[in-house]
Amino acid sequence: MICKEFQDLQLSALGMGTMRLPLTDGKDENIDEAATARMVEYAMNHGINYYDTAWGYHGGNSELVMGKILSTYPREKFYLASKFPGYDLANMPKVEEIFEKQLEKCQVSYFDFYLFHNVCEMNINEYLDEKYGIFEYLMKQKENGRIRHLGFSAHGDYDIMKRFLEAYGEHMEFCQIQLNYVDWKFQEAKEKVELLNEYHIPIWVMEPVRGGMLASLSDEYAKKLETFRPDEEPAAWAFRFLQSIPNIVVTLSGMSNFEQLEKNIRTYEEEKPLSAEEMDTLLGIADRMMNGVPCTACHYCTSHCPQGIDIPSMLKLYNEHKFSGGGFIAPMALMAVPEDKQPSACVGCRSCEAVCPQQIRISETLADFAGMLKA
Repeated sequence: MICKEFQDLQLSALGMGTMRLPLTDGKDENIDEAATARMVEYAMNHGINYYDTAWGYHGGNSELVMGKILSTYPREKFYLASKFPGYDLANMPKVEEIFEKQLEKCQVSYFDFYLFHNVCEMNINEYLDEKYGIFEYLMKQKENGRIRHLGFSAHGDYDIMKRFLEAYGEHMEFCQIQLNYVDWKFQEAKEKVELLNEYHIPIWVMEPVRGGMLASLSDEYAKKLETFRPDEEPAAWAFRFLQSIPNIVVTLSGMSNFEQLEKNIRTYEEEKPLSAEEMDTLLGIADRMMNGVPCTACHYCTSHCPQGIDIPSMLKLYNEHKFSGGGFIAPMALMAVPEDKQPSACVGCRSCEAVCPQQIRISETLADFAGMLKA
């Protein structure tokens, strides 16, 4: 297992995410504890020492199950991460109550790593609002040794991350972002990496294979990659991409079965970063996979919209929602947008289309987006 240096620690480059654990009956809250315990045992025996859970994973049962399983191992043998669930605004006044409960559920007296969970458009104001005292409370827990390392995860866009960093960046020891070769451009992951580098903040990766999407490619794309590395499967290419980016410490993979675990551990037995030609080929495949609305965010359209809709932002979210086949990112971002600025507010006047250099059928796209959100 490749290890990465973080301060005075040696962390496994591959971490075990626990958002997609094996299930007994297909219901997300019903974790197969026996199968999970077997996976943890194999992971431990093969060098994985970083385990990531959260308050809301598996309907709240991930912390319980991981706490039970990890309690059978010496505490110094693993590093445990959990998060404050600020993705639900109702939790903002409950930081102390939730933190204490998390320690109890996980059967530990401290967290090695603890994060502000999912900093995004929906919750940035609340995370920064001093009346909730979240930052102050977590810093106090760090002073008391109950949090060893404090960081944050982010699904928000670049500007949201920058705002959070301007407020708390000097105190953040690591940041967890969605990073893979599709999102390198699609979710501006490249710019986010550069931002974190400016702040000298080490990077943790989530969604390295985009929820499994990059573990299975079309025959055309798979064959193209095979010409470079015949023995590498599509999922391995996603990890090799990440091995090519400096400043990544831990890559979290939410492995839901034993086979995935075995394959990922084999991949992380050694680093094999991509050549320049391999990188260009992979990013070219990513461009073709997205095939979304070709908005360049020139903003010519916005001054012509009688509703004042931020059309480029809506088209960006439309591409995300369509490419992902739904998901939570677009609906989550739209929670911060007033109802009269949502895609459904478009009146179909087509004034925007008259000035669009890309000749995008904006009104039809926004109508399609509004319909997708209702479905």
